[in-house]
Amino acid sequence: MQGRSLPAVHAFLQQCVNDLQQAGVARHRIAIDPGVGFGKTVEQNFELLAEQAHLLTLHQPLLVGWSRKSSLGAVTGCAVNDRLVPSIAAATLAIERGAHVLRVHDVAATVQAVKVWQAAFATID
Repeated sequence: MQGRSLPAVHAFLQQCVNDLQQAGVARHRIAIDPGVGFGKTVEQNFELLAEQAHLLTLHQPLLVGWSRKSSLGAVTGCAVNDRLVPSIAAATLAIERGAHVLRVHDVAATVQAVKVWQAAFATID
């Protein structure tokens, strides 16, 4: 996946979904993960976040894992154990852009942030 842009990640994930279905895996059992931090540059990781909603066109639940990633350290200067705030910010943005599942290290703090995000949208409805 080295040097993979959003269109390349989209095509790769689509092929994975197709391969899994051809192997007999039911579509409703498949979630996709764009692989934040795996063989991508900082810029490519943030492109994935900014344009993450495009991956929803695959019609599969989207799992993302921004927690403590080195890309967060690159833009904030925070050491890995000091990336709670950047991790929560990225997780909240990922949910806002359609993520269904978050992989996080700091569960309680992330749940609190997601509850605030949900409350803001509950008042709009």
